[in-house]
Amino acid sequence: MSLRRRTVEILIAAGLLGAVAAPPAGAAGHGPGHPVPLRVATYNIHAGAGMDNVFDLDRQAAELRSLDADVIGLQEVDVHWGTRSEWRDVAGELAERLHMRVSFAPIYSLDPETPGAPRREFGVAVLSKYRIVNAENHEITRLSTQVPDPVPAPAPGFGEVVVRVKGLPVHVYVTHLDYRADPSVRVAQVADTRRIMAADQGRKVLLGDFNATPDAPELAPLWADLTDAGPDAPTFPALDPVERIDYVAVSKTSVRVRDVAVAETLASDHRPVVADLLLLRR
Repeated sequence: MSLRRRTVEILIAAGLLGAVAAPPAGAAGHGPGHPVPLRVATYNIHAGAGMDNVFDLDRQAAELRSLDADVIGLQEVDVHWGTRSEWRDVAGELAERLHMRVSFAPIYSLDPETPGAPRREFGVAVLSKYRIVNAENHEITRLSTQVPDPVPAPAPGFGEVVVRVKGLPVHVYVTHLDYRADPSVRVAQVADTRRIMAADQGRKVLLGDFNATPDAPELAPLWADLTDAGPDAPTFPALDPVERIDYVAVSKTSVRVRDVAVAETLASDHRPVVADLLLLRR
């Protein structure tokens, strides 16, 4: 059975949805020709578990809420995957708690252990306060963790959504690159990422856990196309982090970075990165 892209909209009461979608009258930066602000974040949620390896979705929802981001890219997301996340739909539950839409892109989609149960899925997700107008689950090169003696091969789990922010379309991508010390798979994944993103025009935001530091040679081609938002602060492990492997990156000509920070939290084994962006009008 082919893997699929599942996009679920968490409906909000009409009054609240209007408040999210419409800027206050006279708000700065929303007039003709003015850039449009957008706050984004990326967070590897460790399948719902904190640095203590305890599954606690309340803790992660609270942390995500505190970021006050409009769009969030999540990695290591379980949907009915197993006992470690209590067989729950982590993507859907977080979206519901945060009153956001969700688009889930599975890397793995396996038959259930019990006939009639939901499929066991693991992948990446985008949460958005804005309506998701399109979603895709792209294939990039992967080395599977679910089969014996894997070889690099195309597999899904590079998620893309298009959201419309104050009338401006934005392509948002979320990814999780290979974790192994050998960079060869990441080299292929970066090439795949650039090819997929090059097919789209306009404003682009790439969110993800790249499993490599900013100076890693395999990431260098990305910086020809994108601006690394930073900051110069580590994100992993969450307790006493030593490496920055979690990223917000944006297209060079249509998105500007105003501010970026790493949040201090132990709600996962990674720390989230949150960035304030300006979407440029053309």
